[in-house]
Amino acid sequence: MYNGKTVVYTSGTFDMFHSNHLKMIKYARGLGDVLIVGVSTDELVCSYKPAPVIPFEERIAIVEALKYPDVVIPQHSLDHTEAVRRLNIDVFVVGDDWVGKYDYLKELGVTVFYFPRGEGVSSTKIKEDILRNYRNLKSKTDTKVNPDIVVKA
Repeated sequence: MYNGKTVVYTSGTFDMFHSNHLKMIKYARGLGDVLIVGVSTDELVCSYKPAPVIPFEERIAIVEALKYPDVVIPQHSLDHTEAVRRLNIDVFVVGDDWVGKYDYLKELGVTVFYFPRGEGVSSTKIKEDILRNYRNLKSKTDTKVNPDIVVKA
């Protein structure tokens, strides 16, 4: 609580920004008076999964351009204990792919919501679809002979 206002924090990588990212941020906005959104730095993301496709500077600029956050900050750690204390966070929102991971924040008096990610849309799935489509296209084009290329014997 800050000046009698409920402070909500949500965070993520927000790589290849899509509708489920927007839904979670909009949901978090509805849970309080002040919304702070943390965007994971490239270094943080690389500590637990493959590097994002979109660089940090672009990802944070995209989130800053949204109408829902009041403040957008870099996220340098998956441990949110210090952020909770420093930013007076009352409510923490994260995707349900992290269920249980942030229950420790409840001991600090924070209400934790695990937002349902929804089916079908995720940055990982988008990347997999792009790669699969590329490989499929490549396999078709690699088998065709280009009539404009003459191979000399």
